[in-house]
Amino acid sequence: MKSLKALYKIGKGPSSSHTMGPQRAAKLFREEHPEADRFKVILYDSLAKTGKGHQTDEAVLEPLAPIPTELVWMPETDEELPHPNTMDLFAYMDGEETGRMRVASVGGGAIAIEGRFDVEPEEIYPENSFAEIAEYCRVHRMRFPDYVELREGPEIWDFLAEIWKTMRNAIDEGVVVDGVLPGGLEVDRRARGLFNHRHIDERPETRENRLVCAYAFAVGEQNASGGIIVTAPTCGACGVVPAVLRYAQEKRGFTDEQVLRALATGGMIGNLVKTNASISGAECGCQAEIGTACSMAAAALAELYEMGNDQIEYAAEIAMEHHLGLTCDPICGLVQIPCIERNAVSAMRAINAVSLSNFLQGSRKISFDLVVRTMYETGRDLKSGYRETAEAGLAKLYQDSTR
Repeated sequence: MKSLKALYKIGKGPSSSHTMGPQRAAKLFREEHPEADRFKVILYDSLAKTGKGHQTDEAVLEPLAPIPTELVWMPETDEELPHPNTMDLFAYMDGEETGRMRVASVGGGAIAIEGRFDVEPEEIYPENSFAEIAEYCRVHRMRFPDYVELREGPEIWDFLAEIWKTMRNAIDEGVVVDGVLPGGLEVDRRARGLFNHRHIDERPETRENRLVCAYAFAVGEQNASGGIIVTAPTCGACGVVPAVLRYAQEKRGFTDEQVLRALATGGMIGNLVKTNASISGAECGCQAEIGTACSMAAAALAELYEMGNDQIEYAAEIAMEHHLGLTCDPICGLVQIPCIERNAVSAMRAINAVSLSNFLQGSRKISFDLVVRTMYETGRDLKSGYRETAEAGLAKLYQDSTR
């Protein structure tokens, strides 16, 4: 597996695979072709179908400016593509083609360039399954964060400290802003209201629900408005992990150092999904994004409570299992409906998964590796309309109802 630094990325929303990845590809292509006097970019399949809502056009054109660039939207093609988020880039000088590059934006801001292996960090984890990692930790009597430090080096804590700082900032900024989110859906920001408006009969469990949801909404709304967030594992699912960890820290008084250890464990879970399945909604539906985020948050919270490694696995497995089959159908291609609300629901589900793993320890029948494999096969079996194309589900029926 690759470093956690390839999973947790700090950047602008609203989409890691439709904004951050394509922008990174365009910037790299511009750097490699400084002689070009014209560019052409073709966006295929999912990138074309939801590109306007995800601001893919702006993300691609910005690093190529001021060179004239032709942008071609190709939502349908008979060609077999390497990934639903595929794009071709062409460079020209004096009317002659001087270079081309085919790129797949594979989720979480990561890109894969056809015929090349030099754009992503090297593999630093020799273990590539939960079972292998758990066995290593059992033999060497270590917890998952210590295993992460062993593979990453002690500098991983400085990196995770910056990740946690950015997550906290997204919450702090999101809970004080109101107004309407950009994009034309006229979606009101709701994090501030959730954060400030106590229920008339607010019991402890009601307060937990309200604050966890407020924090998830805050980060989701920051993402939807192009604010700075952390992919965990993606932009569209960026509110789950921060919401769960921020509330737990406030409620139980966990130190930042303990939270960083939790982020290491959650990141390990996200890395396993990214390695053995997918974190791309365009490839496997929202189960790949929000399901992974829920697993990461559940594992991180279980780590905070210093639960055993087997219980941590159980929490992550429960979290993923009950997102299986979840579609990715953003209305108008915007990362707003149902995405923001879904982050809040998933954050609460992560907390519940940890409680269940504690109550039911020793009774687990499904491994985390098995549920990840199941998620991947389920996602590939989903009809394309339910995999981040805005052509089915809520996206289609909402559009139909407004006509």
